[in-house]
Amino acid sequence: MKKWAVSILSTVLALSLAACGSKTETAPNPANSGSDGGEKKEITLKVGASPVPHAEILKFIQPKLKEQGINLEIKEFTDYVQPNVQLNEQQLDANFFQHIPYLEQFNKDQNMNLVPVVPVHIEPFGAYSKKIKKIDELANGATIALPNDPTNNGRALALLEKNGLIKLKDGVGIKGTVKDIVENKKNLQFKEVEAAMLPRVLEEVDLAMINTNYALEAKLVPTKDALIIEDKESPYANYLVARPDNKDSEAIQKLAKELNSPDVKKFIEDTYKGAVVPAF
Repeated sequence: MKKWAVSILSTVLALSLAACGSKTETAPNPANSGSDGGEKKEITLKVGASPVPHAEILKFIQPKLKEQGINLEIKEFTDYVQPNVQLNEQQLDANFFQHIPYLEQFNKDQNMNLVPVVPVHIEPFGAYSKKIKKIDELANGATIALPNDPTNNGRALALLEKNGLIKLKDGVGIKGTVKDIVENKKNLQFKEVEAAMLPRVLEEVDLAMINTNYALEAKLVPTKDALIIEDKESPYANYLVARPDNKDSEAIQKLAKELNSPDVKKFIEDTYKGAVVPAF
């Protein structure tokens, strides 16, 4: 009987101790993770980006953000639509791939309200060819491939106009379309293609107007291979973009600060050697 009582007492004591030691910890609210009185929990930030140079820049700052309690999860995209769609749907916390004219047009077309946070870099837009070595070798009737999204389409046409190949209606600026061409002395033909596909059509056309991120992915060197290229005063800085509900959060602001750090500026300058230019 005594043994039985001792056994029961031991069991109750063990269960009591186990209950005291197995308290469940709830995940912290990211908005409160910087407050005093508690251990800071790691926050995961999901950021969508084009592979080059955007994701490369983000990977460069991953270790520094890790030291600050932020796990930067990078999701790479090869198109210009899904990063915004998924950010709007809160599948992403931010994205990094676009300039302001594109963002404004996308917000307008899709009835969204995504917001820029900080500028990071400029990718000078260029014209490339596998058939000619100089732009003045472009023949009458030559075919030029353009990005098919409105903002980059207008940007490409503006670069062609600046180099004397076409003339656009007065006042259209970077919002011009092929329909706005009022002078085309060489009777140039235009083929509109999804931006990501432009490097792949180089063999099929005489000239392709390619965004620098896609040129770099295709192993083109903009400062060497582009026949014409935007200058460093281009207004098309690529921005970190978020939503109104999270743009001022501690985690997003830490990400923004790292993207505008002296280390990132040096990384861009050393890695891309003028093909990508810091915008801060």
